[in-house]
Amino acid sequence: MKREILIIDDDADLSMIISDMLTDKGFGVTTALNSEDAFNLLKENTYHLILLDINLPDSIGFDVCKELRRVSEVPVIFASARTSETDRITGLDIGGDDYIPKPFSMKELLSRINALLRRTYGFNDTDKIICFGDVLVDTGSRSVTKSGNPVNLSLREFDLLAYLCEHPNTAITKDRLFSDVWGSFSEVAPSTLTVHMRWLREKLEDDPAEPKYLKTVYKVGYILEGVTE
Repeated sequence: MKREILIIDDDADLSMIISDMLTDKGFGVTTALNSEDAFNLLKENTYHLILLDINLPDSIGFDVCKELRRVSEVPVIFASARTSETDRITGLDIGGDDYIPKPFSMKELLSRINALLRRTYGFNDTDKIICFGDVLVDTGSRSVTKSGNPVNLSLREFDLLAYLCEHPNTAITKDRLFSDVWGSFSEVAPSTLTVHMRWLREKLEDDPAEPKYLKTVYKVGYILEGVTE
């Protein structure tokens, strides 16, 4: 599964250089030149990591991080020409996961990104094939089969299923699913998650009314049980 990175920096030339480097390494990359564009992107998309400048034309990176931390745990690396100890401490204290001063080498940036992704998600270099019951989920090809027969899932249905597969046997709150699957600032109806889970059960469970794998956790959210890799 391609890992998606959002770069929020008003330096378009630097963002392009970083984007080209990360794209060559197999990442998906989106750029935003200001906080307004970034929040609009975050309403519609999910990202595995955010590279965030502090001095933005319409905001301060610290404020963006604070707002982001209200709804999401997505890893954040501050990348800034502001290199004082006070700025570094502030960035980490408000929820940043790393702080790299400008100028920096592309090699160091890549190493920090890979290290943070490993710490956060435990990613390896290979896509996973996850099984539960007679269902097989291939996150690399974004394909699903049941009893060997292909199952057609919508984009969001697959994203939701893949997220649950990445956190097997773990109860995931509804708020976290909304944030990490639909986007940190998405504006969707509360029933959207319930509807998508019902659709997944109808397609993947033998008895959708009594699910064996895609289960509801009362007053919490949902859990995927019985996963093997």
